[in-house]
Amino acid sequence: MCNRKVLWGSRIRESPPLVTYEEVMWDDSGVLRWLKKIDQFGFCFIEGTPPTLEDTEALCRRIAPIRETQYGGFWEVTADMKNVDAAYTNLALAAHTDNNYFTDPSGLQLFHLLSHTECKGGQTLLVDGFYVASILKELNPEAYDILTRVRIPAHAAGGGWFYKPGQGNAGYPLLTLDPRTKELVQVRYKNSERSVLNGLAGSQVEEWYDALRAWNKCLTSHDSEYWVQLSPGMAVVVDNYRVLHGRSAFTGRRRMCGAYIGADEYRSRLRVLQELEHMNASGSSEGAPVRNVWDPKL
Repeated sequence: MCNRKVLWGSRIRESPPLVTYEEVMWDDSGVLRWLKKIDQFGFCFIEGTPPTLEDTEALCRRIAPIRETQYGGFWEVTADMKNVDAAYTNLALAAHTDNNYFTDPSGLQLFHLLSHTECKGGQTLLVDGFYVASILKELNPEAYDILTRVRIPAHAAGGGWFYKPGQGNAGYPLLTLDPRTKELVQVRYKNSERSVLNGLAGSQVEEWYDALRAWNKCLTSHDSEYWVQLSPGMAVVVDNYRVLHGRSAFTGRRRMCGAYIGADEYRSRLRVLQELEHMNASGSSEGAPVRNVWDPKL
């Protein structure tokens, strides 16, 4: 029941994946259409979302429970230049994934711009990390190989908290491959969260930086970047294992809300809804799948 991945570049702006708030909130078939698009494209817009905290939180919970992190659960942010986290400022943010210092980064992140008054700028940037990796693999297979093998430690600090993996944790590669199929399954990249490369020989450090420059060149090319101006009522959810996000600098007052959802919770919800769809299409009795411990689908 795995959906085919659709890799995309900047031309996705011509026909981005989209569902409506009404269909997602109406029944689980709408949720399934939503999750299928996220699985295929790595992101999806939700049109007609009421610009309130309550309705946006309810939208998040249609997928799964909200994941708590050091930022809390469901969050709301405005620009505050006193905050040590750049996300809470009005500065530009380069394309990145979140929670790279976690063993299991959040699977999905939903954003909703509630208001943007007396403002200029603040466009949202989306980049398909799988598409960028495919370009890098074709143009520079050596760089691709290095970024799949070399583990990079990461950390995070701000607001009175500090995350740093325990001693002996060498981190994770920028590109994670499935150990069996060797297919790309995860991108971890945020330059400001990268820690000291103290586990590599001098020659390895130089090779890794060369590979990183090659990655960054593909990542920041006009062909890779999809820029979009969000507006109240148009929420967006991104697969944090695949799609990198960022923004341009802005002025004025900007209110954004959103939440993280765990990767396991998201994938389980998709899988169960797909199985229910298959059961109903084949004429099986409605209801949740009933299995014993020997079921091959477990």
